[in-house]
Amino acid sequence: MPIVDAQVHIWAADTPERPWPARHAPHRDTPLGPEELLERMDEAGVDGAILVPPSWEGERNDLVLAAARRYPGHFAAMGRLDPAAPDTPARLADWRSQPGMLGLRFSLHRPGLAQALENGEMDAVWRGAERHGVPIMLLLPQARMPLIGTIAARYPGLRLVLDHLGVPSSVPAAQRFQDLDALLALAAHANVAVKASALPCLSLAPYPHADLAPSLRRVIDAYGARRVFWGSDLSRLSCTYRAAVDMLAQILPDLGSEDLTWIMGKGLCDWLGWQGPCVRDGAMGDGPPSDRYPRTPTRQSYRVDIPRLPRRRTS
Repeated sequence: MPIVDAQVHIWAADTPERPWPARHAPHRDTPLGPEELLERMDEAGVDGAILVPPSWEGERNDLVLAAARRYPGHFAAMGRLDPAAPDTPARLADWRSQPGMLGLRFSLHRPGLAQALENGEMDAVWRGAERHGVPIMLLLPQARMPLIGTIAARYPGLRLVLDHLGVPSSVPAAQRFQDLDALLALAAHANVAVKASALPCLSLAPYPHADLAPSLRRVIDAYGARRVFWGSDLSRLSCTYRAAVDMLAQILPDLGSEDLTWIMGKGLCDWLGWQGPCVRDGAMGDGPPSDRYPRTPTRQSYRVDIPRLPRRRTS
């Protein structure tokens, strides 16, 4: 089965020519670039990855798009966008026409965006994303999930993905799953899915992090395997990449092979409308890296069609 990582950050150094905004420190001192990532994926048996620009670089997508263009079929991007920018509605109309761009990702626990979510300043984003078939990944605490339920009901054609089981890194360890019921309640909306990502970072137990098994089982039971997407968040893992790949099968041995196939990549590709890793013969193939990571991208390598969810009139 193809294994597709639902979230990896890549970034470049903070330089005068390419400065970062004053936000927070990166996950590690040395930037993680696409070539290193491909080598790590090869070692771990990962076939494709969704690249997410890290928040410390600001609302810029140049690196992830360059990587997706250079290595089509292995990478695609969920980009960042300033929801308050006056050109945002116009940009949404052509967002997925950018080669390698599949959708958007917002960190709604950060100051500014948290308030924008509550006061309706992001309504134009939800409306435009639904109209133009742009999926959105969201990071926010479980306690604020009722706000997402309102959005999911108001825009039923908008595909939403809730990151890290609704546990940002800012949530204290003892509170990580105390509002899990709020996350589970959103499973009633067919246009909402969940990323089981950064799992080792959410655990209080040693590898394979069996303390997460009860919560993960509840999430999978609520959403179904087709709406739960595995992801590593590689740059802050406390274990090896391969160990992160193997973790779910170890702590949930009752998961069938079909469910694992959906969770480990097939469901993500289906949800985002990306067929890159799922149509290559032999997944990553058996050739040397120079053959498996072509440096000449082709537009035909990108699949930008996404099935539309049904829309209904709302008052």
